[in-house]
Amino acid sequence: MSAADIDCLVIGAGVVGLATARALALAGREVVIAEAADGIGTQTSARNSEVIHAGIYYPPGSLKARVCVEGRKLLYAYLHERGLPHKACGKLIVGTHAGQRPALETIAARAEASGVTSLRWLDGAQAKALELEVTCEIALLSPETGVVDSHALMLSLLGECEAAGGSLALNTPILAWRREADGFSVDFGGADPATCTANTVINSAGHGAPRLLGKLDGFPAEHVPKQSFAKGNYFSLLGKQPFSHLVYPVPEAAGLGIHATIDMAGRVKFGPDVEWVEHDQDLIVDPARAEKFYAAIRTYWPGLPDDALVADYAGIRPKLHGPSEPMPDFRIDGPAVHGVPGLVNLLGIESPGLTSSLAIADLVVERLAETRP
Repeated sequence: MSAADIDCLVIGAGVVGLATARALALAGREVVIAEAADGIGTQTSARNSEVIHAGIYYPPGSLKARVCVEGRKLLYAYLHERGLPHKACGKLIVGTHAGQRPALETIAARAEASGVTSLRWLDGAQAKALELEVTCEIALLSPETGVVDSHALMLSLLGECEAAGGSLALNTPILAWRREADGFSVDFGGADPATCTANTVINSAGHGAPRLLGKLDGFPAEHVPKQSFAKGNYFSLLGKQPFSHLVYPVPEAAGLGIHATIDMAGRVKFGPDVEWVEHDQDLIVDPARAEKFYAAIRTYWPGLPDDALVADYAGIRPKLHGPSEPMPDFRIDGPAVHGVPGLVNLLGIESPGLTSSLAIADLVVERLAETRP
C-alpha cells in the first residue's frame, strides 16, 4: 500500500471519468472518483445526442479518429455483453444539392482512411426508400452509427469500478491542489472539507479541466490550454415521429449541423446548433432559436410542420479553440508531455467523447506508465 491517502484520484464522474476509473480499478489500482456535483454525468455526459459515432469525420491518424473507431467497437461489445440499452439504427448524411458532393466525398475518404469501410453511397431515391420524409440528392449511409442510453452506461461503468474496489465521492469539489515530492496534495470542499494526498491524479473534469489545471501549483503554464465554450441547443419534436435513422446534414465549421437523432424510445430531437457563449453555466434554450432550426431542418425535411418544435435542453462543448480557429485534436496529456509524474490531463474531450470513452480509458492507463520527456 502507498503512504498516500489515495492511490489514484479521478476528478470528474462523467462518462470518460467513469470509464477511466473502471479501467484503473480493473488494473489493480485503488481508485477514488471525486465529483463536484450531486450525481454522476450531470454535465456534458447528460447533455448530448447520445450517439455512438462510427468515426467518419475526423482527420485520419488523429487521436479523435483512433479512439472513436476503437471506442465504437469496444462500446458496442460492452453494451451487448451486458444487455445495456442501445440500438445500431444507422445514420444518413444528406447532401441537399449537387454542390455538397465534394464535402461528402471528403467524409467518405476520411472514413476509409480511418478504417471505417461500411459507408454506402445512396442517390436521392435510395435515401427516400429508407426515410420517406427525407429530401436529398445524394447521401452517405453509416450503418455502424447508433444511439445509447448514456445514463445506463454510466451506472454500469460505476458499478464495475466499485465492484473492483473503487469508490465515488459526490459533492466533492477540488478547491486547490499542489505538487508534492511523491505525488499531490488536494484540498476538497463540500460538507466535510479535507486535504488528502494522492499518488496519481486523472484530470477528467470536462469543461472544468483547464480551469482545474490552472489551479495546480507548480504546473507549467505552457501546458494549460485556453478554453472556449460552444453551447449546443436541442429542440424536441411534437407529433408523429418521422425517422427510423439518424439524419445529418453536411457538417458545419464547429459542429455536425442541426441533425435529427432518436432516443431509445424512438422520440426525435433536433440539434445541437453552435452558439458561442462566455461561460459554461448558460444552459437555457431560447425558444426564439427555433426559427433557425426550422430553416435548417427543412433543407432535408421540407414536411416539418409549423409549431412542431419545442425547446428542450442544452449542453456545453468543452472547446480548446475559438469561433474562427480550426478544431484541434483531443488531448490526453501524460508525463511525457508536461513532465509531471502521476498526472494525466484529459482536455477538449467533446464529441465523440462518449463513443471513445472506453478507448480513452485504456490510453490513460498507458499514459500513466510514461516517464518525463
